[in-house]
Parts: sequence; C-alpha cells; structure tokens
Amino acid sequence: MILAQMLKTSILRQILFIYLFLAPLPILAQVEEPVQDSVDYEFYIIEGDTIARSHIDLDEVLILGRLKFDSDLERRKYLILRRKTIKVYPYAKLASERLVELNNRLDQIKSKRDRKRYTKIVQDYIENQFSAELKKLTRTEGQILVKLIHRQTGITAFDLVKDLKSGWRAFWYNTTASFFDISLKEEFDPSKNEEDYYIEDILQRAFQGKQLERQPSALDYNFLELTDKWSAPVKGDRKS
Repeated sequence: MILAQMLKTSILRQILFIYLFLAPLPILAQVEEPVQDSVDYEFYIIEGDTIARSHIDLDEVLILGRLKFDSDLERRKYLILRRKTIKVYPYAKLASERLVELNNRLDQIKSKRDRKRYTKIVQDYIENQFSAELKKLTRTEGQILVKLIHRQTGITAFDLVKDLKSGWRAFWYNTTASFFDISLKEEFDPSKNEEDYYIEDILQRAFQGKQLERQPSALDYNFLELTDKWSAPVKGDRKS
C-alpha cells in the first residue's frame, strides 16, 4: 500500500513537472493590448467608380450530427469520457501556451546562472498554483491529459520531460507511470484510435457551445474526414 502511494505520487510529479516549466511567471508577465475588432474592405470598380464594401470574416462552423449509441452503457461511457476530457483540457491548453512562452524566454536568457534562477522561480510558482489541483486527477484523467498535451503541443509528455530534464529521468518517469497504466509516450491519434476521435468530438462540441476556449491542435488531421470514418454507432470498451 505504501509502495503504491509512493508510485502514485511519482506519476503525479511527472505531470507537475511539465507545468513546472510551462507555467507563467507573474513577475515576468506581459500586459497584452486589448484586441480591437478589425474590418476588411473589398473594393469594386464599376464604370470607373470605386465602391468599398466592408465585411467580417467568420470562423468555420462544423456541423456536428447527433451521436448514436448501441446501449445505455455506451452512452454512459461517452458521458464519463466527456466529463474527464472537459476537466483536463484547460491544463493541456495551458501547456501549449506556456511551451511557446518558455522557449521564447529561454532564448533570451544567456547566462546559465540566470536560467537556473528562472527555473527555480517557475518551480516555486507552480508548486503554489497547480499542485493541489493536479493531484486530484484520477488515473484515467491523467492519461487523457497526457494525450491532450500531445494534441496541443505536438510533443509527447515523455519528450517534454526528456528535452527539459534528461533521457534517464524521462525513462524512469515513464516506467513509474506504467504501474498505473499511464504512458507518457501516449500520442493523440483520432485517425486510428476511436476513443481519441470521441475526445476530439467532445472538444469540438464544447468549443461550439463556448464551454471551452478553442485552441487549434498542433497535429494534422481533418475532423470531418474522421467523422466519416467513425460514423458508425459508438463501440469499444473505453476506460472509465
């Protein structure tokens, strides 16, 4: 029992490690300028006169059909997956945003001492801000988070740890995670994995319903083509 608890703490720390480096720094935060609405103009020349016509480009809207389930059990599994996905998506979105910010900031820090100091500040901040919440994640929520980190960044959680720490630490973290059936090498692949497709479906519906803030995937796939492929009723034994 004690060993299991120690291993669970270790796997939670590996997820925390990603945020340790990807979380924002309050002392270095930048104030963004308010976003102004922009209007494009098209000009038409009719019999020598130039006429301006204003228009606003709208985002593409996906038409999402109603899902059909083979049984109430399959419907409940989908709803469980939906709840867990919506819960952990904000963390993956944050990871993507902070990864870009991290790389930009580290490129500007030349001194090894200053880079180490920067890392320590991030570590202290993340421990205070995110540790309590991430420790509440279940095993399946942790695995979904690992997949969504790959969706948002294009990089597996294993490689993020490897790049920021060392190959040996990444190997050890992944081995520890395997005790809880969590792989940091897990990729998000909705073209081959049915559960991943339904995760994407959940996200698209949440984006349209304004339940989640939309962030494009770093991966290359077409959701409409995936919908055609997985158009049959929901099947498969998903983890709950």
